[in-house]
Amino acid sequence: MKFAFCLFKYFPYGGLQRGFLELARTCVNRGHELDVYTLSREGRLPENLNIFDIPSRHLTNHRRYQSFAKQVNRIIAAADYDAVVGFNKMPGLDIYFASDVCYAAMADQRNFLYRMSGRCRTLKAMERAVFDKNSKTHIISISEKTKKQYIDYYGTDENRFHAVPPGISKKRMALAHIPGTRKEWRREFDIQPAENVVLMVGSDYRRKGVDRAIKAMAALPRHLKDATRLVIVGKGKKGAYMRLARKLGVFSQVYFTGQRDDVPRFLAGADLLLHPAYHENTGTVLIEAMAAGLPVLATDACGYAGHIKSADAGKIVASPFRQEALNSMLAFMLDSQDKRRWRENAKAYLAATDVSGRHEKSADVIENIASGQILCSKP
Repeated sequence: MKFAFCLFKYFPYGGLQRGFLELARTCVNRGHELDVYTLSREGRLPENLNIFDIPSRHLTNHRRYQSFAKQVNRIIAAADYDAVVGFNKMPGLDIYFASDVCYAAMADQRNFLYRMSGRCRTLKAMERAVFDKNSKTHIISISEKTKKQYIDYYGTDENRFHAVPPGISKKRMALAHIPGTRKEWRREFDIQPAENVVLMVGSDYRRKGVDRAIKAMAALPRHLKDATRLVIVGKGKKGAYMRLARKLGVFSQVYFTGQRDDVPRFLAGADLLLHPAYHENTGTVLIEAMAAGLPVLATDACGYAGHIKSADAGKIVASPFRQEALNSMLAFMLDSQDKRRWRENAKAYLAATDVSGRHEKSADVIENIASGQILCSKP
């Protein structure tokens, strides 16, 4: 079969982008041909993908996204694809891989002027094109929490959602279990065996809650604060956060590493994964931390927070978020004797739960829809 995959931006370390790449590889390995349409990209993509760059001269992102969607739909109309798969919301999709949060729900939390802006109206229209009750787009659903939000906002037919499990890479995570990795990583970053390392992983520092993490670090009791480092891996602008760390007196204990392709080594070297996100469709790194034997402290805004709770593999900060709750939980977990129990609980949970089958099952959904085995119910 021949598929078109569409995404606005490709760069090597984003969660959406990693999901796209793994699913693309799975489809190609099954013998399908893939044309990939993208607005911008960084880094190399596999040579067995047909890459088409769709330029836009607009200055704002939402106008660029709108232009991309129009251009791609013109191209697709003249082509013969068995299925058109989108990794961002836009009109004209047969299938949307739902790796993003519900924008309408997020926009409702902003002020009136934002909701009336051109950006907001454009992005809501593109989301509506996918989820409206009269749309025929199928949705590969990776978060039950976000699925419920879409149904609440748009009245989307539940039969159009096709749930798939998390998609962590067993091969990628094997690096965290190589003997000596923890000791080697700590030696590389000049971290003493007795020091605590609190790890954050993810691009978009604002959405991931880096400000919350720095405030929690600064609120630690003196004996913990002096023996703890906060290491932040991912893409983002760090200036404002370094100023916050300096203001709160923890500047020398906060480290930004930028993008890395060896995250499992960081998971092996750390003592706790902190993910106090404002909103997060899934949070694959939560599952990766469990697989690496790392206790997790996250907000319930993360789609995969339920896995941590079900496994009893850490602590979850309930909504509405309170900084004081995060502060006390971080201090408790760093000092707790439960670390071993959390690790063993995670191990047992993952042994009984599919957390790596997302890409194979997503490819099954695409094939079944493309072949007509799954039909969209009429509106």
